[in-house]
Order: sequence, then structure tokens, then C-alpha cells
Amino acid sequence: MSDYILQNIRICLEDGQVKWGEILIQEGKIALISEQSIENSIATRFDGKGFLALPGFIDIHIHGAVGADFMDGEEQATKEIAAYLPQEGTTSFLATTLTHSPQQIQKCVEVNSRFLSGLEEYEGAEMLGFHLEGPFIHPDQSGAQPLQYIRKPSIELVKEWFGEQLNYLKIVTLAPELDSNFEMIQFLTKKEVISSAGHTTGTFADIAEATRHGLTHLTHFTNAMTGLHHREIGVVGAGFLNNQLFCEVIADGIHLSDDMLKLIVQVIGSDRLILITDSMRAKGLPSGNYMLADQKVQVIGSKATLENGTLAGSVLKMNDALKKIQSLTEIPVLDLAKMTSMNAAERLGVYDRKGSLTVGKDADIVLLSKEFDVRYTFCKGRLSYSHD
Repeated sequence: MSDYILQNIRICLEDGQVKWGEILIQEGKIALISEQSIENSIATRFDGKGFLALPGFIDIHIHGAVGADFMDGEEQATKEIAAYLPQEGTTSFLATTLTHSPQQIQKCVEVNSRFLSGLEEYEGAEMLGFHLEGPFIHPDQSGAQPLQYIRKPSIELVKEWFGEQLNYLKIVTLAPELDSNFEMIQFLTKKEVISSAGHTTGTFADIAEATRHGLTHLTHFTNAMTGLHHREIGVVGAGFLNNQLFCEVIADGIHLSDDMLKLIVQVIGSDRLILITDSMRAKGLPSGNYMLADQKVQVIGSKATLENGTLAGSVLKMNDALKKIQSLTEIPVLDLAKMTSMNAAERLGVYDRKGSLTVGKDADIVLLSKEFDVRYTFCKGRLSYSHD
């Protein structure tokens, strides 16, 4: 692995300052950040061409890209997704499952766990664990999740898939109103796994009670959950009012209107928002017909739908989500970094090594143009994407 000195860059620091300077990368880590020229006879000088350096993006909710899906349960599929993601500035991710048969979920977990355990090597973005989306959801808010595989929350099934210690499991999306006495949420909380309400018919009161038992997260906020009403403000109202809840947002202009995105940023703020893609296998490919589990998906431009018109994930790229938020709100660069990296790293318990440009952390760095197009991406110090 080469050592680099990234020069001629604008660096977004952890305290929010954006300064011209240089970054020394050694053995995959950030070794030094300086406003002065760094002297090192071994490292390769890399001209950042005046681009903005942000911490690499962390996508905690992604199903697939470039024709591959984690639910394929194939090593090659995961390698292809990981290799592709640096193109959009993503340097870490959670392999996200889909509601399916217990056997298929088991296969997905077994195959992808090999990468996490180091038994399989791959290049590109780093898998940090799993996001189990379903099958413990409400059928009336299934969205593009296959109805036939939905089931009540089962601690035994989760143990069967991930072991007694829930190895590598980071987030579980479930409908809390179906969780008897909130047993699943309490179990996950004790295991330090994030419980997230999603695909839910829950009321505001349901979420308030679930939060008291350990719920801290909302899956693709506003989508597949009860909306605002002046007499029952639902799960969306809980996201606005409850400061304990972190909210995932798909900022593609399709899942949420521009006005709603502006409202969410203004009311909730950058400290509790996490940009995700929720992308499916069609990301990075032309419009056409694709599959999501056993379901046909039609992709036209930026929109992916089932045959009945239901939204079926997205083809969104992380840097395009950042672009959308910035264009609507013109918030400070640090707030963008929070929503694309810092908050996710803190949530996943990896902020000691990811989530900010800080000496000692992994050299996960994305260099962006003024238009927030990705020009270069470093994953643990390796140049994993170059626009040149």
C-alpha cells in the first residue's frame, strides 16, 4: 500500500473549519494534517486540485448496485458492490437485507460474514456489518418488501442468523407495534444493536413507548410509516419531536419532495439526520427491468417501481443525496459531513476510526468538486476511485 501526501486540498476538519492544507496518509491511516507543506521523502505527492476533502461517506442502508444485491448470497455480488461504491464517495456500508425466506436470509448472512471475518478479501468500500430490514414488519406498510415472507418479530430467528452474540448485526428494522411487550427491542438494545422503526403502522404513542424500551432510529424517514395528521402525528411526528430518534433520509427528490426535505433539515437538523441511498441492483446501470427478490422492478431514469407503481428502493448515489440537500438548504459543510459520515460512524460505534478527518483514523477520504462531484476516493489509504 502506497503512502500519500494529499496536497492542494480544502480540508473539512472535525470542528467545522474548512482549511487549505495537506494530509499525510501512512499505512492506511491519517498520519498528519497540516496547513504547511509536509516533508516526507517516502510518500507520493498527490495533487488534490483544490478539491474539498470530506470523510468518506457511510451508507447504512443499501441493498445493491451494478446488477448485484447482497441478498444474492454470492461472494462475487458483494465484491462488485464494494468495488463500485467509491465512485459515489462511499467508503463504508452496511449490507442490507430484504424481507425473504429464513433460508435466503441465512445464506446472505453466511456469505457476507466471510468478508467481515477477513476470510474473503475484497477492494473498495468496507463492510461494517448488517442492516436487517425485515422480515419483522407490518404487511400494511410493506412497500416493496415481499408480503409472503413477512413474520412477527422472532428473537430465535435473529439468533439463528447471527448467533447468540448477534455477530456483525448493527441495525434491525421492525414494526414496533408488532413486537410483543417490546421484547425484541429490549433484546437488541442489550446486545448494542440499533432498533429502528420502519414499515410500520405505529402511532405516535407506540413510538414513544418503544423509545422508552430502546428504540433509537427510524428507517427511511417518512416512507413506509404513518404520516402527520393534526389529531395523530404518527411516526413522522415522532421523528420531528423526539430528540432520541435518528432519522434516515433518501434525498433523491422522489421518496420525499423538495419541500419536505427542507422541512426535515430545518426542524430536525443535521445532528439527527443520516443520508442513505436504499439503492437496489439497478444503481449504476441504464434504465430497464430488474429484479428485487422475486419481484419485477422497472427503472426509468432515477425512479424504480414495482409493477403496481410502488417505489422499490432507489438508484441514488450518496454524493447526489448530498448535492440535493446542499442545493435546497445551503447548510455548512460540517453539517453535510455529519449527515453523510459522522452521525453514521457514531451510531455504529466506529467513530474512533471513521467519520471525520482526524489524525489516527482510517484514511477514508473523498475529494469533491465545487459541484460535489466525486473526483477521488481513498478507502483506508488506497486510491479506490479516480475520475481522471
